[in-house]
Amino acid sequence: MKKLAIGIDIGGINTAFGLVDEQGELYAESVISTRKYPYLEDYPTYVNDLCQALRTMIEGISFEFELVGIGIGAPNANIYSGLIEQPANLWKFRDEEINRDEKRRFYPLAEDISKQFGGVKVLITNDANAATIGEMVYGNAKGMKDFIMITLGTGLGSGFVANGEIIYGHDGFAGEFGHVIVERGGRVCGCGRKGCLETYVSATGIKRTAFELMATMNDRSKLREIPFAEFDAAMISAAAEEGDPIAQECFRFTGEMLGRALADAVTVTSPEAIFLFGGLAKAGKLLFEPTQQYMEENMLFAYKNKVKLLPSGIQGKNAAILGASALIWQQA
Repeated sequence: MKKLAIGIDIGGINTAFGLVDEQGELYAESVISTRKYPYLEDYPTYVNDLCQALRTMIEGISFEFELVGIGIGAPNANIYSGLIEQPANLWKFRDEEINRDEKRRFYPLAEDISKQFGGVKVLITNDANAATIGEMVYGNAKGMKDFIMITLGTGLGSGFVANGEIIYGHDGFAGEFGHVIVERGGRVCGCGRKGCLETYVSATGIKRTAFELMATMNDRSKLREIPFAEFDAAMISAAAEEGDPIAQECFRFTGEMLGRALADAVTVTSPEAIFLFGGLAKAGKLLFEPTQQYMEENMLFAYKNKVKLLPSGIQGKNAAILGASALIWQQA
């Protein structure tokens, strides 16, 4: 009998899911809104509606199969506890004035979904770690024992693999590379600190860079015509491809910040390769070339010209689902 796993990717706007086999072939996929369930009291309804949508997807498969497990990638998810712990953008309190000490929120999502599917194995980890495992199982890291995955979306996520095992740390939260401080007293981060890498290297970070450069450079640029609310990273990529000087400087600066930080990361785990994944990575050489340059310039001599900087092998619209399902196949 065919064996399939469900992969679920929980984002702040939508939750995407699909049925995947061990080779990474997708047999069905669907999506529900996450944003429709914004508050703490909406969480039980979200779980019920998600599980019903999963059942509907399963019923649409025309052949018999064995469901071997459900893998979930979600913000602030802990693989050890099965909990989503204090997510910034999911199931918030209605009253934002509640004392911070009272705002600790823990959602036992793995257990809640397993109960609705007869005790089937459910594993959950944060979305960047899910992408990292997806790269190991389906992507360009297949066969590698030491590598780093950098996910470049709204923020910057990461996964570190050493000796064939993803590094979770003692509490499940290792590898928060986006919150390495690269500029003391720098840009304010959503985590409450200043100068975190993701405030410079992410879709939102490069947007901030563009507006800073428009304030300090005199060059003509089509970016100046775009209102802030309509501005996104893809527009910077398009302008840079056309030779726009401010857009090109955005990528040079972003590559510098990322390359310098990666040079430091290499000294900790000595990876064979570093993979870039996510929307910002789709800029290709605009990001890869300056990142490679500044990484090598700042690399300790023992590591120079030894670490490959590569695009993800699972980049695409189903990548998050594949990554989440890979949690199951990795332990099958």
